[in-house]
Amino acid sequence: MAKTLMGNMGCFLSSYLLVLTMLFSANAQFAKKTYLIQMDKSAMPKAFPNHLEWYSSKVKSALSTLPEADADSEKRIIYTYQNAFHGVAAKLTEGEAKKLETEEGVVAIFPDTKYELHTTRSPTFLGLEPEKAPNMWSEKLAGHDVIVGVLDTGIWPESESFKDVSMGPVPAHWKGACEIGTGFTKSHCNKKVVGARVFYHGYEAAIGRINEQKEFKSARDQDGHGTHTAATVGGSPVLGANLLGYANGTARGMAPGARIAAYKVCWIGGCFSSDIVSAIDKAVADGVNVLSISLGGGVSSYYRDSLSVAAFGAMERGVFVSCSAGNAGPDPASLTNVSPWITTVGASTIDRDFPAQVKLGNGKIVSGVSLYKGQSALSFEKQYPLVYLGSNSSRVDPRSMCLEGTLDPKVVSGKIVVCDRGLSPRVQKGHVVRSAGGVGMILTNTEANREELVADCHLLPAVAIGEKEGKDIKSYVQSSQSATATLAFKGTTLGIRPSPVVAAFSSRGPNFLSLEILKPDLVAPGVNILAAWSEAIGPSGLKVDNRREKFNILSGTSMSCPHVSGIAAFLKSRHPEWSPAAIKSALMTTAYVLDNTKKTLRDASTAKPSSPYDHGSGHIDPIRALDPGLVYDIEPQDYFEFLCTQKLSPTQLRVFSKYSNRSCTHSLVSPGDLNYPAISSIFTQKTATSFSDPVIVHRTVTNVGPPDSNYQVVVSPFEGSSVKVEPETLNFTKTHQNLSYKITFTPRVRQTSPEFGSLVWKDGLHTVRSPIVITWLAPPM
Repeated sequence: MAKTLMGNMGCFLSSYLLVLTMLFSANAQFAKKTYLIQMDKSAMPKAFPNHLEWYSSKVKSALSTLPEADADSEKRIIYTYQNAFHGVAAKLTEGEAKKLETEEGVVAIFPDTKYELHTTRSPTFLGLEPEKAPNMWSEKLAGHDVIVGVLDTGIWPESESFKDVSMGPVPAHWKGACEIGTGFTKSHCNKKVVGARVFYHGYEAAIGRINEQKEFKSARDQDGHGTHTAATVGGSPVLGANLLGYANGTARGMAPGARIAAYKVCWIGGCFSSDIVSAIDKAVADGVNVLSISLGGGVSSYYRDSLSVAAFGAMERGVFVSCSAGNAGPDPASLTNVSPWITTVGASTIDRDFPAQVKLGNGKIVSGVSLYKGQSALSFEKQYPLVYLGSNSSRVDPRSMCLEGTLDPKVVSGKIVVCDRGLSPRVQKGHVVRSAGGVGMILTNTEANREELVADCHLLPAVAIGEKEGKDIKSYVQSSQSATATLAFKGTTLGIRPSPVVAAFSSRGPNFLSLEILKPDLVAPGVNILAAWSEAIGPSGLKVDNRREKFNILSGTSMSCPHVSGIAAFLKSRHPEWSPAAIKSALMTTAYVLDNTKKTLRDASTAKPSSPYDHGSGHIDPIRALDPGLVYDIEPQDYFEFLCTQKLSPTQLRVFSKYSNRSCTHSLVSPGDLNYPAISSIFTQKTATSFSDPVIVHRTVTNVGPPDSNYQVVVSPFEGSSVKVEPETLNFTKTHQNLSYKITFTPRVRQTSPEFGSLVWKDGLHTVRSPIVITWLAPPM
């Protein structure tokens, strides 16, 4: 009987599992996700009065006829796109999406993708202070007719950085709006913040309804990130700006006269491509001149990347698009936002630091950094017990990283705790230590971060130190039964040498999507940057942080991107006729590659010289970019011709061609012929013993300097190849004249790693520099 009972029970369980599986499959079949549906605008039948009705008809034709598929009769279309992107975003089942993809007039379908944020003194460091550039700043802080759209977490409009004192009327070309919502009214916009919009339909479709008890369902910023980036772009000057006394001085954006339009696309659970594309589409229609986008996802083919496609559309409409490179460095090929029509920005340091010290019981003093300022400061004259809960084992101990719930108050109470970086936010580790009764924290870098130090606004006395010093301290703790330490905080120090240094976290090349396009394009300040902050959250970003500050200090390529966006706006105001490519060229060819010790920019992860894979064309130099002498201009059709060299099918190319009805004329012999300001030559060996053929690339420069200008070329020597430029002189007789040249790379000795150098055109007044990368690819197997 027991066997029979067990057998019946087994039968029942099998049947139960089968039913569950069938129910799961059925639910999955009808589960709806958001898809971006790109349409061929020109293919609309005359029977439809407008494109929206045609788009709606197309979506409806793909819907399942089964009642289960649409029983709730919910509205499927959540966005309509008609400027930088054409089509709709709609909630569909996987089967419906596949069916719709085959419909006539449908160009492509993109699944909604989740993106993440790439989370005072920089104007002085960049030479943008009035005393250093009196003529440039005399024109009422140039940039007043330029509008920068910032796609981020919103804006804190009450910040002094967004005051519109002395600003003239809003430019007539502006068509944007100030959308009202929780804690945000039309009165929060002014002549500085000229627009504010929110985009959340894609987010809610993926995550669920926004909890208005936890975040503002409006353009008001509860995170702080968007306020910080917007102020970095174009914040008005604010005297006495500081964070808890650190970095005290005047805070101003890169283009303090520029207008800001806030497009809130990021929420507590992330940023979704359907919302991002809608924001870009609306921003183009509103009339922005520059888009600043400090977020990113992974890298996918050009035609599969909805952000790339929308940025292409914005570029076609004359909008400069700047994006962060990502914070996945120092790993190679870790970049995001690599499309050539996007300006991809890496991060570097400035000449300011926030030193702190660790004094060990054995007398050794270790240097670090910190932004701690609080009542519970430790006495530097007193030693406190020191503890590290990791071990010499290769196995990772969660306690060594001070993760939530891992510290025993009986062990750490009253002590300074050594915590390894990793898995949780740096400031969160300090909160864990404080909650367990610890009196201080020493935050040690690991191999992933090496010697780069990033200061944080901790909740308890805490000092961040490098990997090498961290190993020494942990060795001291593990070898002594009575290890002690104390911490001291030294305020703000200026004039740091060397600087700038490429940040270790800044994502690196090469750009494996297209090796011929060198990325990142350049680096800009992105470490320990002071800018305006949301007063809805403390400076640590933790919910338990009750401090409220008007400014905060942050690091990331999220901070470097708005530096470039603001300077692009500044250039656009001085040269309104320049295309996005001309502005980008001016920024790249005038960038510098020597630090303030006159040595090659260093890489913080190795303390060795960086390469163009790390710093791109170099560090941004806004003063020189105003007068670059020559620019490498690129028309939208040229970018399309580049795509024609990328082995895309006609269907895939349609993603970029339908707005302007473009087609391939094959004007580029190879991808390397795109008129890019950086030069990348690829040698591909035919066999293990035979050399690659010579590689020839072509470039055309436009004279934006004096009418009569004569340029001579200077090229770096290379070990593995000879480089010949024809002609070696360019003699211009008028402004806006175009002259072309070609570069022939002839292989000599195969190299096992890329070679780096430069090509420079000089006329005695201007230095127009392009980085060169020569890569050797192994013969095909």
